[in-house]
Amino acid sequence: MKKVLVVGGVAGGATAAVRVRRLDEKAEIIMFEKGPHVSFSNCSLPYYLGRVVESKEKLVLMTPESFKTKYNIEARVNQEVIRIHREEKTVEIKNLETNEVYKESYDVLILSPGANPVVPPFEGVNLPHVFTVRNVADIDRLHQYVNQSNVERIAVIGGGFIGVEVAENLREAGKVVTLVEYSPQIMAPFDEDMVQILHKEMLDHGIQLIVGDGLKKITENAIELNSGKQVEAQAVVLAIGVKPEITLAKEAGLEIGELGGIKVNANYQTSDPSIYAVGDAIEVYHRLTHKPTRLALAGPAVRQARAAADHIYGQKTNNKGVIGSSSVKIFDLNCAVTGLNERAAKEANIRYDSVYVIAPDKVGLMPNSNPLHFKLIFEVPTGRILGAQAIGKGNADKRIDVIAALITMGGTLEDLKELELTYSPMYSTARDVVNIAALVGLNILHADYKQVHVSKVRNLVEQGATFIDVRENHEFESGHLVNAINIPLSELRERVDEIPRDKPVYIHCRSGQRSYNAVKILQHLGFKNVYNVSGSFLGICLYEYFTDVTTSREKIVTDYNFK
Repeated sequence: MKKVLVVGGVAGGATAAVRVRRLDEKAEIIMFEKGPHVSFSNCSLPYYLGRVVESKEKLVLMTPESFKTKYNIEARVNQEVIRIHREEKTVEIKNLETNEVYKESYDVLILSPGANPVVPPFEGVNLPHVFTVRNVADIDRLHQYVNQSNVERIAVIGGGFIGVEVAENLREAGKVVTLVEYSPQIMAPFDEDMVQILHKEMLDHGIQLIVGDGLKKITENAIELNSGKQVEAQAVVLAIGVKPEITLAKEAGLEIGELGGIKVNANYQTSDPSIYAVGDAIEVYHRLTHKPTRLALAGPAVRQARAAADHIYGQKTNNKGVIGSSSVKIFDLNCAVTGLNERAAKEANIRYDSVYVIAPDKVGLMPNSNPLHFKLIFEVPTGRILGAQAIGKGNADKRIDVIAALITMGGTLEDLKELELTYSPMYSTARDVVNIAALVGLNILHADYKQVHVSKVRNLVEQGATFIDVRENHEFESGHLVNAINIPLSELRERVDEIPRDKPVYIHCRSGQRSYNAVKILQHLGFKNVYNVSGSFLGICLYEYFTDVTTSREKIVTDYNFK
């Protein structure tokens, strides 16, 4: 009879334990969790603060009793594995309730210790009103403190997934929330042009968002930033990031990877073949960059756990690596991302280009039809799809799931162009935004026309470049680039002599479709140096707004128009 010990529960450990049971009814399986809950929805933790999840009990998915009755797995909570003796194949466990230390032998050991919140040694970091979020106990302590102490002003440090979700839920609970991010933007998986939409959404919902400034110290009723700025805060949540929990593995002499995670092979074996590791604590292979990476996401963790259990029992696994697919809700916006963003593509020395498309998420005359902002990144010259980002009130995740599948299959722009998707006016358009992005990408790849990204517009405006706005007069009057010339598309052919031929001309409309048509007209009329502004006026407004408002710089538009 095989004896399998699992260190850590939740997504990785619990999945591995249950898979082992499905493969072997006779195995002795013991799972150790140093916290009070062996299986909980850690991705749902922030939603307890906003009462989306009404009680902390609902966060707990399975108890030790249910593991025993359903799977005959012994789950021991409040018990920490403190040492591995590889030579004798035993582990030492400390019962955190009684302080008793005892040993258990193993045939196979599976490590799923997860990751710990990053807590730099800031002054004041140990004050009682400073919190991190890792488990149910953490979120309950924060919830109780905020409510019992009548806390109104809260500072959240860190603009990643946890920080943004905590900030949103605290705001939804009626609190005054400041979100501080050291980098120039929140949500690092999104590119700088796309994330400005999220910055605006945070401002629109009353979050005081501070980017490009870091925490210096915490006092009893405020935080001080590196810039010297003081922010009143009766509670502080540190969501700066996570680091792999490798203490146990390192002390056991297991190999640690170049990024600080446990090094594993394609079957999730560590440098000791009897010890496997999965989840947030390990390094994994990135199928696009062909380099090690760390990916603290539940989806990859459960796949790793199943693969490890399968390998223990001699079943073959096919480890193709990860691409990094994730989604998040930020107030009224659904946001999703997969694969490489521009920054990652540059770091990997991949030659790439990108397109930014704004299209309806469903047929325009249907209720609740809204713009979907979609960015597609592809390799040059192959057209291989590298990544995508989607933001909107509609089904952004659905579109990114399509791209994730294409990336996994090695798909190209040609594949995406021809991809047959479901269609109903209530759910999409006959040519979905992902198909449109592929068509635009192929136009750019084949040099059918030239584009300029919204991030380049301000510099061009300040240099006095020629912009032609092909929207109708009433649209132009409601807001336009300060130096734009309004020649509606309906009048373009009659007014073509007003457009200079001896210098670059940049064409835009509201979202990019009419301006594309205008570019094609001008090209056929002999114009050689015309550019379509990717994202057009709506994209420009969204890109410029947050920085304009927070820095009081001079606007390049007469007025913003987000409709």
